[in-house]
This record gives sequence, C-alpha cells and structure tokens, in this order.
Amino acid sequence: MPAAFFILGHVAKTESTLLKEMVTDGHTICNHTYSHKDMSKIKDETTFLNELARLEQEYKKTTGYDISKYYRPPAGQFSKENLQFAKNGGYTTVFWSVAYADWDNNRQPNEKVALAKLMGRLHNGAVILLHPTSKTNAAILETFIQNLKADGYRFGDVHELTIK
Repeated sequence: MPAAFFILGHVAKTESTLLKEMVTDGHTICNHTYSHKDMSKIKDETTFLNELARLEQEYKKTTGYDISKYYRPPAGQFSKENLQFAKNGGYTTVFWSVAYADWDNNRQPNEKVALAKLMGRLHNGAVILLHPTSKTNAAILETFIQNLKADGYRFGDVHELTIK
C-alpha cells in the first residue's frame, strides 16, 4: 500500500538508503521541514520557504531525488499566511483527519488501546497520521491494515488528495 512519509532534516541526512528504498517501493517522500519548528510563528515568506528548501537540498544531496511538493506543518500549527507561503513555494499543504498521541515515545499506549483509537476514528477519505518512531505503531500496523482491508477500505496515495 502506498504511504506518504513527511520527513525532517535529520532523516534526510542519515537515512539515505532507507529513503531510496521507500521511493523504489512506491512511497512518496514529503516535506515536514528541516528542523520541526513552529512554522506558524514565521511571518516572513523567505524565512518560511528557506526552512522547506533546506530539507529539499539535504534530501537531494543524500538521495539524488527531488522531494515531492507536499508539506505537513509540524504539530499541525499553521497560519493563513503560512498556507499561502507554502502555495507560493509550489507546495500543497497536507493535514490529517485520523491520529492519536503516538509521538511521545515515553508514553506509548498499549497495542489494544492504540488500535481501538485508530479504528474508532476511521471514516471514508481518512488521512491517517502515524509517527514512525512509535513502537506501538510498528506492533499494530499489520493488524491495522488487515482490519481496514476487511472493512472494505481502499488505500490511495497523497496525490489523490490534490486531484481536482
């Protein structure tokens, strides 16, 4: 199934082999900023776009690929101005509609709780956010995917979100 991975600078810098494999496997690599700062506080377009460009450059340098022009603001924090900045930079901003508190590696819910939260929040057209550092996500991913398929869900890719 296709997935979109919104990466940070440290991932682009240190995981070139994995990123290349992900692209080869049909996944989309996207921009989550270089340093995961609160982009909603940036009021200058050049500063905003430089944060995205810094990741683009690092990704290109380490993988040889261009990053896809999708952007996810860290923590979902944005301003109307930021959305325009991203658009001016050629980016489509992508948000999620299903998530749970999986980003804190020191406070992971157990597998049963995590799976119940995700399954209970599903809807047609869902954009599901899962952080790759979560051990719980790694443990439940196969079951979660099987459950979605059994419930008749189809897996699309991020490009489908922008078809007009």
